[in-house]
Parts: sequence; C-alpha cells; structure tokens
Amino acid sequence: MDQNCSRGMSDTDGSCDKARKKESGPVEVQMCQSVLPCHANHLEELGAGQLLKWMDTTACLAAERHAGMACVTASMDDIQFEETVRVGQVINIKARVNRAFNTSMEVGIYVTVQEVLSGVTKKVCVAFSTFVAKPTGTHKVRKRLCQDEEMLEYSLASERRRLRLYNEEAFKNLMKDYYNLQDKGYRKPVAPVVSTELTRVESIELVLPPHANHHGNTFGGQIMAWMENVATVAASISTCRLCGYYPSLGAVDMFRFRGPSSVGDRLVFKAMVNNAFQTSVEVGVRVEAYNCEEWNEGTPRHINSASMIYYIPGCGGEKKTFPDVTYTTLDGERRFIGAVVRKRIRMHAEFTCVLQVGVYVHEEADKLSLKVEMKVKTTAFYAFSLLADLPLRPQWDKNYLSCEEVEKADEEETIYHIKCTTVNGSKSRDFVVLLSKRQPCKDGDPYVIALRSVTVATVPPEENSIRSEVKCAGFLVHEIGYSTCKVSYYNQVTSGVLPYVEGNIAGWSKSMEETAMSCYDNNCHDCDHKNCQL
Repeated sequence: MDQNCSRGMSDTDGSCDKARKKESGPVEVQMCQSVLPCHANHLEELGAGQLLKWMDTTACLAAERHAGMACVTASMDDIQFEETVRVGQVINIKARVNRAFNTSMEVGIYVTVQEVLSGVTKKVCVAFSTFVAKPTGTHKVRKRLCQDEEMLEYSLASERRRLRLYNEEAFKNLMKDYYNLQDKGYRKPVAPVVSTELTRVESIELVLPPHANHHGNTFGGQIMAWMENVATVAASISTCRLCGYYPSLGAVDMFRFRGPSSVGDRLVFKAMVNNAFQTSVEVGVRVEAYNCEEWNEGTPRHINSASMIYYIPGCGGEKKTFPDVTYTTLDGERRFIGAVVRKRIRMHAEFTCVLQVGVYVHEEADKLSLKVEMKVKTTAFYAFSLLADLPLRPQWDKNYLSCEEVEKADEEETIYHIKCTTVNGSKSRDFVVLLSKRQPCKDGDPYVIALRSVTVATVPPEENSIRSEVKCAGFLVHEIGYSTCKVSYYNQVTSGVLPYVEGNIAGWSKSMEETAMSCYDNNCHDCDHKNCQL
C-alpha cells in the first residue's frame, strides 16, 4: 500500500486504498471499503454521513498528492444519491484533480457500489469538491494535461466554477423577486398542517483529537457526517410522526466551509425542515463553533451551512407524498421561501444538463440556412404544443416584443403579427407570418411547425418599424423516448432575420443557446410544490 494514501484508514477495518499516478496527467486516488454493520444505520443501509467522510478523505488525498502540499476542503458541490448501499456490499471511490486555480483546485469524485456475489456494479453518486492549498513562498498548484478526457474535465471544471458563482447571485436575485411578490399581495395561503418549528433540532459535539485531520483542524468529512446526522433527525420528526416512515437522503445542496475549527471547539449543529414538496422535504443545517471564551460570551463562528433533500422510498421505485408544512416565524418564512428558490435553481441545473444545443450553418449559392438542434428531456407532444403556441414566445425569446393573432384559418393554420426588438440601434422590425402545424401521420414521423411571411391587408407596415420577411422557417420535433425528444429549428436566413442571428454565425454570441434554455426553463418545468408562486 502506498504510504501517502493511508491517512485516516486502518488495515483492520477491512479497507483497501491505492493511488495511481500517471507520468503525465493528474493523480487518481482510489479507495475501496467493505460496508460493515458499524457503517450502517438501523435499516442496514450505509449511512450517508459515513460515505461523505470516505469521499472527503479520498478527495483530500488526491488534492494533496497532486499539489504536493497541505490542502483543506473549501466546499463540496451538490450531490445526487442514485443508489442505496447495503451491508455486505463494496464501495469504490475514485478521486482525481480536474483543474487547478492557483491556490485551489477542483477534485472529481466518482462513487460506485458492487455486489460481491454477482459482481454487478452501480453508480452511487458523482461529486465535485473544491480544495484550498496552503502554499509556501511563491509555490502554486499546477496541472498538466495529456488526454482528451482530461482536457474535457479541465474545461468543464471552469464552467462549474462559473455556475457556482452564478447560482449564488441567482439565489439572491430570486429571493428579492419573491419578497417583492409577497409585498404586493401575491402571497398564497399555506395550509397549516404542521409547523416547521416543530422539527427544529440542535446538537452539540466536542471536537476531540480523533476528529481532527493531519493539520490539526476538524476533519471536514467529520463535520459533514455530523451535519447529515442532525438533518436526518429533523427530517425523521416530520416523516415518522406524520407518515410513519423513515426518510432517505436523496441529495445535498453544496457544503460550503466558511471557516476552520480545531480540537477543543464546541460545534453546535442546528437543523430544521425548511419546506415540504410533494415527494421531497428540504432540511437546512447550520454549524457554529465556540471555543472556551466564545462559549461563555455567546459569539459563535459560522463554520458551514447546507440544505439536504430527503424522500420516502415507496414500492416499485415510487416516492411517497409528504404532508404540507407551514412557517410561524420570520426566520421560518425566509427558510420556506429559500427552499422554493433553491428548488428552482436545481431544476434549472438539471435541464441545463439534459438540454444539448448545437448550431449549424449551411451556405449554398446566395442562400444561407441555419439549423439549431436541441435534445430535451420532455415529451415530444409537450414540446410541440409549447412551440406551436406562438403568443407564448415573448415569455422566453428576448427578441420578441409581442405576438398577436391576426386571423385563424383553421385549427392547424393561423396568421400572427410579430413585433421584435431593435438591433444595433436600427428601427424595430415586425413580421406577419402564417404558422402551420402538423402532428405525425405514423410512428417515426416528426411533429411539424412551419412559418413563412404573408401579406395581409388588415396589417399594413408601420411607420416606426421595418416590415421584414421570413422565407422558410420552423421546427421539427422527433420523439426519442417516452420523455425525451429532439427539437430542430430551421431558418432560411433573410436580411430581416440576419441581425438576430449574425452573432451566432460569427461565433461571438450564444443568444440562441440562451433562448433555448429560457424556453425550457420557463415553460417545460412542472414545479411539484403545491403552493409554488415562481
């Protein structure tokens, strides 16, 4: 066994870990653990807190081996647990540095579980941790790339870093918007089933030497394990008492370490149910640290915060329904609203992953054609219904100011008057188009939405707008699976359309991708919260 990889593990507990370093490229550290009864809860399932400790240990080993210096956990991104691990199975955790940012780095963690007798392996979760290095002098963390796979992870790491910052700002803005709606009288009544205050749990832990890492600070994995424990207690209060079932941890919103703690500190863990959705409940956890002097003066240090999502497993893979909750204090209201906002951000992130956008350009003679393809996690009929309802388009397309129905020939053909935004300081443009829609005649045929310009005497050109033309445009929606489809948008570019797409053709704009994301973010998300106002 590699000596550098044995920190925090014992040969007697059935564990086996190894590190493999390529001559060119990042280090990959692998830990194998046999799940024993001492690692499990009362249901003989691996405790999520224990798994978080193993994940943090493995990731830290990879970070320190790559950096060649001490590293501490700064955060761990959102985690989705996809598989339940039971006693007797084997956990395999792989960690590898994806990208270094001067004195910090992102470590990718991939967790699988194997059934010993059958050899079947399933994915448990994927996580991304950020570690902060403690360099000496001018030494900085560097990373050399050698393989296409590593280049991809290198690029994605930068994008994930940008999304972390974006989500923080999005959360603040959405909270402001939600409170503005409340102030204007748009608050919907909440059925008073159970108060979230009744689920409040507080626990205190004294940090002892076994809880510390090799730097003398409290081990980050241990803090996360304690947080999971107190959150599970809070979730159990609402589910066991009201439903008669024990909850399971399904996901974690980011752990973010805001400061260190050390041996001798008293860590206070505060947990409470923030909100309940149809098939899930969110529990918020806050960690505060006191030393001896602070303990008497009552001035805690904020160490960490996280939100954890629990569900109740049902028969056949279905999840049971949670009862409604309500708030009775201002702090409870803040938590209640925050849970709705975080759910919206999670849904956006989910569809960001499943929506793949590609832009293609074809030039032939004097004709320029454009195609945009999108793979979407929704039914083909739903996508067709959304895209065929042209008056909805101003809600998700920033180039549309308005869209009004002019004349309806039949159920499949309608004429619309579209007003668009100004581009590059010129006048605004408007279009009069005929929309034709067709459903598939047989299996395998796409849904069709066609657009072309027409002349209508009742809608003459306006003096303050440029009347423009659409020659041939529209959508094809192909069904891929029960809940997945491919949407293809086509447009034979005209002088009137060109100002709205030239940035994409030149490669310096992503407005089409953003428009596509807005379409499915605003219209294809069915929020399952019973009192959702967003």
